Amino acid sequence: MLQLLILSATTLYQTIAIWQENRTAPPGERFDIGGYALHLYQKNDLKNAESPTIVLDHSLGGVEGYAIVDALATFGNVCIYDRAGYGWSDQSPRARTSETIVEELDRLLTQAEVKAPYILVGDSFGSYNMRLYAHRFPEKVVGLVLTDGLHEGEMLQLPIALKGLKLLFLLGFWMAIFGSSFGIIRLLRAIGLFELMKPELKQIDADRLQCITRSFCRPKHWITMAREIWSLEQSGREVSVAKDLGNLPIVSIKSNSFFKPMLWTRLIPTKQADRVRDRIHEQLLNLSSRSKQIPASQSSHFVWIDQPEVMVEAVKQVRDWMDLNID
Repeated sequence: MLQLLILSATTLYQTIAIWQENRTAPPGERFDIGGYALHLYQKNDLKNAESPTIVLDHSLGGVEGYAIVDALATFGNVCIYDRAGYGWSDQSPRARTSETIVEELDRLLTQAEVKAPYILVGDSFGSYNMRLYAHRFPEKVVGLVLTDGLHEGEMLQLPIALKGLKLLFLLGFWMAIFGSSFGIIRLLRAIGLFELMKPELKQIDADRLQCITRSFCRPKHWITMAREIWSLEQSGREVSVAKDLGNLPIVSIKSNSFFKPMLWTRLIPTKQADRVRDRIHEQLLNLSSRSKQIPASQSSHFVWIDQPEVMVEAVKQVRDWMDLNID
């Protein structure tokens, strides 16, 4: 009986909170791309019409671009968008693979009349999508930043232990669907558990942090995460066509380790994950004749939290490389 009362209370809390949130306009604009809408947020502090537009795609389950959009906007126009199912975007009836995501992104940028050329920033899983976008629309792309990116050469042949870890994550996402449906995750956010688990979140502006954590309180967020990780191998096969990006300037950011050492990380094969990640970063350097790697030496896989300044520096280096116009 007590459990039922608690669930009833948290569910009511969730219902009221969603109702209040839905009455507030999103920070950007929503564009219909064929029966469902995607949310796009733009910011430009430079007001330089000649600067390439920076377009950022997030990690699996992430909406982290809101944390660094202000810093990137000093270079010119920045676009961050919520992939279908995240943030203020609708869920998509289509498969959650890189090929579909790239088609949706290009349709969104076209609808929103976002001017090319683009510098693409792909964070983790977003690196698959941005690589494929650069391959599909080379005339629109002048540079690429991969933040602790993925490469299908290793991802499609993961050792058994890491495949098991992926299934463990998938199970966690399904549990989170339950937790978010009944308002439990929203309650955990309200008591500060997110910041307790990742203290670096306290450094992010409160309004920006609200944009990030809001999405995690909704079931569609976790449903989309489950769909994306379930389709990760298909995404890897789709992006395999983007093996040669010519002389496109690419800066690849490599974190110090996949996970920062913590009590719970002792339960997972972190050393094995780091060995795979090392090989991935070797392969990423072969994508272009103008590829370079920069370290995020104090960071885990979540560079946008641990060392966001490295992502800003990577964009700067791509821009400098473009300005020099040399091989």
